[in-house]
Amino acid sequence: MDKIVELRTLDDEIVHHRGQLSESKLASDFDLDKYELARAGKKQVLKRRFGLLSMTGLSCGLMCTWESLLVVFLIGFQNGGPAGLVYGFFLIWIGNLSVFIAIGELSSMIPTAGGQYHWVSLLAPQASKSFFSYMTGWITVIGWIAGLTAASYFVAELILALLTLNDETFKQTGWQGTLLLWAVLLLCVVINVFISGALPSIEVCVLIIHIVGWFGILIPLVYLTPSHNTAEEVFTTFYNQEGWSTIVLAFFIGLQGNALAFVGTDSAVHMSEEVKNATVDVARSMMLSIIINGCLAFGMLFAVLFSIENETIVQISNQASTPFPFIDIFKASVGSKAGATIMTCIIIVLEFCSALGSLAAASRMTWSFARDRGLPFSRFISVIDKKTTIPVVAILLVTSFSALLACINVGNSTAFNGIISLVLEGFYISYLLAISLLLWRRLCGDIGSLESTTPSSSSPTMSSESTRSHLSWGPWRLKGVWGVANNAVACSYLILLIFFSFWPSETPVKPDRMNYAVLVTGFVVLFSIFYYLVWAKRKYTGPIVEVDLHTL
Repeated sequence: MDKIVELRTLDDEIVHHRGQLSESKLASDFDLDKYELARAGKKQVLKRRFGLLSMTGLSCGLMCTWESLLVVFLIGFQNGGPAGLVYGFFLIWIGNLSVFIAIGELSSMIPTAGGQYHWVSLLAPQASKSFFSYMTGWITVIGWIAGLTAASYFVAELILALLTLNDETFKQTGWQGTLLLWAVLLLCVVINVFISGALPSIEVCVLIIHIVGWFGILIPLVYLTPSHNTAEEVFTTFYNQEGWSTIVLAFFIGLQGNALAFVGTDSAVHMSEEVKNATVDVARSMMLSIIINGCLAFGMLFAVLFSIENETIVQISNQASTPFPFIDIFKASVGSKAGATIMTCIIIVLEFCSALGSLAAASRMTWSFARDRGLPFSRFISVIDKKTTIPVVAILLVTSFSALLACINVGNSTAFNGIISLVLEGFYISYLLAISLLLWRRLCGDIGSLESTTPSSSSPTMSSESTRSHLSWGPWRLKGVWGVANNAVACSYLILLIFFSFWPSETPVKPDRMNYAVLVTGFVVLFSIFYYLVWAKRKYTGPIVEVDLHTL
């Protein structure tokens, strides 16, 4: 009885005075990370290997912002031009900062690997929380699988592009890209499963390579380019090469490229049960990742735009060069295929690191949703390997589905690009659901005053909302009107990007250039609704309570 009273007292102290508690008191009384996880109703089953630095490395490497900005350069260049890329990047950067300040607030409140679907379950109205939580979980899982596929696809296609650069007789086919993609996935599995204990150290190395590689490309690009464009050419030149009715419309459609370069920041959220001091450091790592990657990407964007030659612009305009025009820019700048090859190899290595981190985050998200009975064969998928303390089954499952998606590329690259485009919609829709509900609760004044009953150990399927005496803020948040304003800005930004991400990249629209994102996303949503009504409605009640807080 004394132990329970003591824990309840400490619970109140943490809720209301977390910032005032000394580290020595917390360390001597109990494991704070384990306690915070128990407040969400979850057992500590994964080993907390990651600190702030290693988690920042994983997030930076997975986002791969300056590298991905080069890979998807064509989207924004043809729809907006140099000026459109610059101003669009700034808009996307600020928008993502706003979004992940809000995501950081949520991760500080409920630091679980489930992330968005767990938050939606707590924030949504009682009558509909299971449905919206379930939909969010499915969209997020599919988005992460598509994200892993996209990262692996970029690695495979860049390798083939290098072969084309160095051997003009080489003819690329879909099956070659698929086989290379499978090889990338296999290597990611080997690292994630067999040397998982070294993953934090690997991610610190990735962060170093990520920054050093930036200098390795930026310096030769800037200093070896024969002539540079003027500031007027960069900041005032807009393109509408795809024939849209106005430059403004072309600009907004071109935002997709910049937005894709920031995808995956929430990887820290899905790794949060393996992060020390998760209520603070998950949010910090996301903020650091966006700031570091944003600065690096902005610098690389300027270097490319000031270095690009008129001949290369003509090639891009005629779509007569590689799908990755940055390779032509490298070649023209350094004056040799060998130099362009070395610089592109740096991009390939870092894109592989992105795939490596994507598999880790995607598997944790899948494992968490299965743990809460959101997927078929949940008990099997949610098994944790006792030796490595990682979700090996979830890793293999995510990899298998990614490999199956890659088969589409053999017969129809356009349809495969539709799968890839699901990345942006999957992530952004899940963010919008969680942040809009947070804004609603914030405006209603519910956070910090939600009342619920104390959980009973005889009710193992009770929603995790009942494990908390009230839904309370974590130690990391924006207070007062600033928090409300930020949530509103984040929701507006997400709605804007979701709307334009469904648009095709050119007009008139042809079947082989159509954006099939709306079809793929619609299929996922309709399938998840059907599956929920037929089966999951009886099984899924939201995040399951696995531990009684007062038994700690």
